[in-house]
Amino acid sequence: MAEQEEDFSQLPLPDRFAHKLWKVRKEGYEEAARLFEKSPDESDPVFRPFVQDGSIWKGAAADSNVAAQQEGLGALCAFLKYGGQQSASRSRPHTIQPIYEKGLSSTRPAAKANALECLLLYVEIDKPDLVIEELLPALANKQPKIVAATLAAITSIFHNFGVKLVKPQPALKALPKVFGHADKNVRAEAQNLTVELYRWLKDALKPVIWEELKPVQQTDLEKLFEKVREEPPPKQERFTRVQQAEMAAAEATADEVGGSEVMVEAEDEEAVEVEAFDFAEPQDVLSKVPENFNEMINSSKWKERKDVLDDLFNVLRVQRIKAGAWDDVIRGLTKSMKDANVAVVTAAANCIEKLALGLRKDFAKYRSTVMGPVMERLKEKKPSVAEALSAALDATFASTTLTECMEDIMSMVVNKNPNVKEGVAKFLVRCLRTTRDIPSKEEQKTIAGAGTKLLTESAETIRAAGAEVLGTLMKIIGERAMNPYLEGLDDVRKTKIKEFFDTAQVKAKEKPKPVAAPPKAAATSSALGKKVVGGGKKPVARKAVAAAPVEDAAPAPRPTAKALAKPGGVAKPGLAAPSGLKLGGLKKTSAASPQPRRVISPPTSLDDDDEPAVASPSKFGMGRGLAGRPLARPAAMPMSPPPAPAALGMSAIERAELEELRAEKERLTGLADSLRSSNAKLTAEITELQNQNAQLIEDHTRDVLQIKAKETQLTRARGECDVLRTEMESIKKETERYKREVNRLGRESIGRERDDLSRGRSTYDDDNAGGIYDDEPVRFTANSRSESKSDLRSVPGLQRTGSGTSNISSGRPASAKPNNTRPMSGFTNNSLSPSDEKENANGFENAMLARRKISPSLAQQPQSGSMSPVRPPIVTAESGIGGSTENWKRAAEVTSQLKARIEAMKARQLPRNQ
Repeated sequence: MAEQEEDFSQLPLPDRFAHKLWKVRKEGYEEAARLFEKSPDESDPVFRPFVQDGSIWKGAAADSNVAAQQEGLGALCAFLKYGGQQSASRSRPHTIQPIYEKGLSSTRPAAKANALECLLLYVEIDKPDLVIEELLPALANKQPKIVAATLAAITSIFHNFGVKLVKPQPALKALPKVFGHADKNVRAEAQNLTVELYRWLKDALKPVIWEELKPVQQTDLEKLFEKVREEPPPKQERFTRVQQAEMAAAEATADEVGGSEVMVEAEDEEAVEVEAFDFAEPQDVLSKVPENFNEMINSSKWKERKDVLDDLFNVLRVQRIKAGAWDDVIRGLTKSMKDANVAVVTAAANCIEKLALGLRKDFAKYRSTVMGPVMERLKEKKPSVAEALSAALDATFASTTLTECMEDIMSMVVNKNPNVKEGVAKFLVRCLRTTRDIPSKEEQKTIAGAGTKLLTESAETIRAAGAEVLGTLMKIIGERAMNPYLEGLDDVRKTKIKEFFDTAQVKAKEKPKPVAAPPKAAATSSALGKKVVGGGKKPVARKAVAAAPVEDAAPAPRPTAKALAKPGGVAKPGLAAPSGLKLGGLKKTSAASPQPRRVISPPTSLDDDDEPAVASPSKFGMGRGLAGRPLARPAAMPMSPPPAPAALGMSAIERAELEELRAEKERLTGLADSLRSSNAKLTAEITELQNQNAQLIEDHTRDVLQIKAKETQLTRARGECDVLRTEMESIKKETERYKREVNRLGRESIGRERDDLSRGRSTYDDDNAGGIYDDEPVRFTANSRSESKSDLRSVPGLQRTGSGTSNISSGRPASAKPNNTRPMSGFTNNSLSPSDEKENANGFENAMLARRKISPSLAQQPQSGSMSPVRPPIVTAESGIGGSTENWKRAAEVTSQLKARIEAMKARQLPRNQ
């Protein structure tokens, strides 16, 4: 047995790896791991057989004995760690499957850890995408424990290396299927992988897998996402060999430059910006565009144009669009930008946005065709249209660069339409925020000129947009580079620009220039300085060397005479005094300067043959002490000793003074920082108060204008009220005047009638030798009129004429009437029937009313009470009955006789009624 063991140890390692005894294989694995660790480099002969035949590791990773498998995975880790890139590329095709089938699901924790480490080393050394590609078939394995272990390994890979190095698309495609697995452990590991990917991808993860998950799974994932949503952005924890080499080279460069200020540290990884577009597969949607698109887009009916654009929009609603010949569609969309119907314009802008987001870089060739018409349409005031146009412009810019869009933007920012000018200025601000390319000097000048010109516009919104353009540009190029463009602006505008500068968020920033390496002369001087220190002491650290020049910034107070040390006390105890140093020449100047010893510099060599180095006198004179001379070596004297050896030669008092000065400088620096921060806070408060004051002034002005408007309206209303009141008074006065005039005219007419009646009665009395009606006035009433008319038949001298009217005679005998008199027209002496008498009475009354120019209806209206006087008929020349005075007298006599007879008849009828 011992002979067999000796024989086994003498076997080559590949043979021992393939031995049928597990103990031999186990010992071979252990021996190989030790040899790999002791190898000087990856070219050592121990790696050669394993590199030439990578299939050797397949048995080691899938050893049937768990103890041997554990050591075999450990040997594979050592082989990958020390063997270089060839060791990984040659062995990976043979080991990935055994690792996930038997290593990741091993019952031994050490074997499981070694298997996971092997996968991480493959990602670190080899191509990460190939590793993920070979791991994905394990997700279809029939054993749930293998699927769960593989998901955990993929999660660990993304956790250590991130999605920037390892592409997550293959894993995302396999996730929905894994979520439908029957085993709960597999679903749990799928959730862990999804959460890990969400840490890197954020919301860009959802569009890829969300629709294929069940609502319950979506709810569970949302709860898990909430826990990691507020966490800081993840960082890469492990680096590939290429990244490690780059970091080592950067550190070596920093060591050559020297100084702690330029030490290279691992830069923080920027937050990885990923979108759903990066994970989506391109889809051929050009074939789905409506066949009659060109015909319908040119239709005379706006409804048909909008419908075809809506159909195109539904086709373009995909994450990623396959490139193709979109020229006809672009021409139709560009033409729609000039459509008179805003609904068609909005639909076309939405289509442009989706097409640009789906094509990305492939849409760049259509930029010049689309961007100009879209910016011209920004004149629309409707918010929905403006938003759609802005989104189309942003999507178009995402497919191009700022340099390509600069010409179109500058040509439209000077448009006469204020809405176009404002919209293009805001679009330029969005471009500056999202671009990753720093504008060139010419572009900076052009943008600054456009922004400065916008500050002179009359509209406040345009001026604010111009200030935002300048503030965003300042954020990109820095305040110092922006100062030439701000010359000539007033403080108010500069303050507004500074506000936008403080709040602007940009992706492109001017990086500081790298620190130049020191010249060769400085390196030589540094070497000489180290030689001076000598005596078994170690070289001065870089931190001390770099810290010395910083002290030049803080002026130190002049030391007093008590703080000065003797010449012999300058050297540090334990060091020999420099030989060949003569102070005679310096002692002669002691009368002029009390501190000549402070200008003595240590020699550059300890050899007696070398000439001592004498420091050049300061232009301000000698004797300024330690604080009066610079601690760093002057640039004009490359052979002067560095400041560090001089510091070692200082006395304890001088070192204490230097430490005090350094402490004072730190204190002053801290004080300056605090003052600067407080100044910034006060400036911010002042700006805020100014904004509040401006807002209050604006509100006050608006309130004053409103009050004045109300006062104007009130004054106008009062004036109108006064005018109406005046008109009402005048109308009342006019009405009163009319009433008085009507009353006066009525009284006058009644008086004239009474006079006529009295005159007629007196004539009648004279003719009849006195009557019984001397003092009784004759009155007609509405009640007695019918009675008087009924008795007209008994009145003599009233006859019917051919014309239908009555002729009134004097009542005297015909023989007594003068021959030259003529009867009244319409009256005869013939006897009348009752109907004729009634008709003649009406005719007579109408004739009397016509004489007075009063209508019968007005004559019948009562004047006062129920008993209103009826005006007696008066015959005048105007009535047309007679023209001479005699005729009128005769008519009056007839009238009076008629009235007397009417009264007589009433008197006769009265006893009968009783």
